Amino acid sequence: MDLHKQTAPTPATELRASDADRDRVADILREALAEGRLTADEHAERVDGVLNAKTVGELEVFIRDLPAAYERPAAPAYTPVPPRPEPGAVPAEADASVVAVFSSAMRRGRWRAGRRLHAYAVFGSVEIDLSEAIFEYQQVVVKAVSVFGDVQIRVPENISLRGTGGGVLGKFEVSPLDSVDSGAPVVYVDGWAVLGTVEARPRRGRTVSDILERVQDKVDRKLRRHLGR
Repeated sequence: MDLHKQTAPTPATELRASDADRDRVADILREALAEGRLTADEHAERVDGVLNAKTVGELEVFIRDLPAAYERPAAPAYTPVPPRPEPGAVPAEADASVVAVFSSAMRRGRWRAGRRLHAYAVFGSVEIDLSEAIFEYQQVVVKAVSVFGDVQIRVPENISLRGTGGGVLGKFEVSPLDSVDSGAPVVYVDGWAVLGTVEARPRRGRTVSDILERVQDKVDRKLRRHLGR
């Protein structure tokens, strides 16, 4: 078996559905109800199914008999996630470390993520919130280790997220994300949960572009106030 052989890309229909995907399908169902194509009961039943759908393919089942489904893309145009950095490509030394031993520690707000982050929770809790972070590099590696502790990692919902790790009488859970933007940051979470928890997932409503726009808006306001003096 060739371990270096590149695997085939995941079909779009098998990708995990995002909130934006669910909103798109819900809009189509709403239009179908208004046009009389669906009864109120049919609409309610399908909307319930949309809320519980896990993949893009499961969502498409609820609109495949509606004309509007063929007037717009059946699925987002996802682009392949860049290959994982080769060993040595990302320095082994962390740009930032967050450690909690019988305590709690966090890193959140507007901060520079760097290329490598380390999180250690020993009988404690660690929170790393990247939802407002500045991504200076496209690929960011987070090493997370929990021993009788809890490590929570949050990312913007429009980046890509991957995880490699496991649990020993604990839980290691990373919710995969695939961005539609080939230039979006990719966060890789590696680690172990020993009688503890490591969890990484998106923070809904937070996107990299939205954050940049808010920061630019603040800069523009300060500039206008300065020029108005």
